Amino acid sequence: MEKLTGKDKELIRDSWESLGKNKVPHGVVMFSRLFELDPELLSLFSYNTEQESAQDCLSSPEFLEHVTKVMLVIDAAVSNLDDLHSLEDYLLNLGRKHQAVGVKTQSFAVVGESLLYMLQHSLGAAYTAALQQAWLNMYSIVVAAMSSGWSQNGERGSD
Repeated sequence: MEKLTGKDKELIRDSWESLGKNKVPHGVVMFSRLFELDPELLSLFSYNTEQESAQDCLSSPEFLEHVTKVMLVIDAAVSNLDDLHSLEDYLLNLGRKHQAVGVKTQSFAVVGESLLYMLQHSLGAAYTAALQQAWLNMYSIVVAAMSSGWSQNGERGSD
């Protein structure tokens, strides 16, 4: 796994902390953007079968539980910036789970773009080019591990 600079870690920690303790609303912003960028991803959420719109999905209790889990994964990455390698097995398994439910590896880039959008939206003027790059650096490490786990389950012609 790649390494992050001390400055990257400081920027990531400070920005994540500034989002506050309840990060679920920020996660909803992230997923709102995700569904704008790739509406087909909405179909991956099986509890969304009766809902007609992204907004319906975003407000469902099941989806909010998923958002909470995603924010906890980000929180774990931020909490382990000094040793992201310690999360490798967890991230490999997460990649396998995403492959098993039909997530394509291309979607990881859209999620990254949505994460950056959420940070920019939530942090306003505190969102800088250096901060964006720091988050991209961390996200690329996370995605590399998840992608490795994803491909261990087999590409099945999706890339």
